Amino acid sequence: MTTETKKRLDVLYKKHHSWLQSVAFKISKDKTTTDDLVQELYIYLGDRDDASLYYSDSFNLQYCRSFILSRFYNLKKIEKRNLPLFDNWDIEDKPYNTEWDMKLEQSYNEVLEEINSMKKKKGWSSAMLFELYYFTDKTFEQMSKDLGISKSTSFLNVRKIKQILREKLNNPFNEQNEDNQ
Repeated sequence: MTTETKKRLDVLYKKHHSWLQSVAFKISKDKTTTDDLVQELYIYLGDRDDASLYYSDSFNLQYCRSFILSRFYNLKKIEKRNLPLFDNWDIEDKPYNTEWDMKLEQSYNEVLEEINSMKKKKGWSSAMLFELYYFTDKTFEQMSKDLGISKSTSFLNVRKIKQILREKLNNPFNEQNEDNQ
């Protein structure tokens, strides 16, 4: 830090410290935060040692005010990112529902069995398209492009199989909603 900066910091403290404190307090409404913001300003100005920040015999007061405001807003952003744990963090979790898990697995296996049986009957192509769409990560567009068919053909065939499955099989999620009501 140059001697010029030291002199200007001394003048800033003697002439404008109370004003800087009031600027910081006006925005923070907290004495400790106010002191920290003004202290950070002095440290920053001393470390920066930049003649472009000088004004008259001290520093540019509007720059100092802007510095305090931006540091306060940055502090608030950081505080928002570090939220405390919610109040119920120590409440015991619900035990794992193995019965529900078994029911889901059974439903999944029923869907697979039904699709496999459809692949052996007339209209097997629809079942194959359904299987290709639902059990891979392909979109209708990708699947249609790979097979050389239109998207509407893919969509209609998949929709037809979905409707057949809805009619033939029980949806375990509908049953769970009924249990919860």
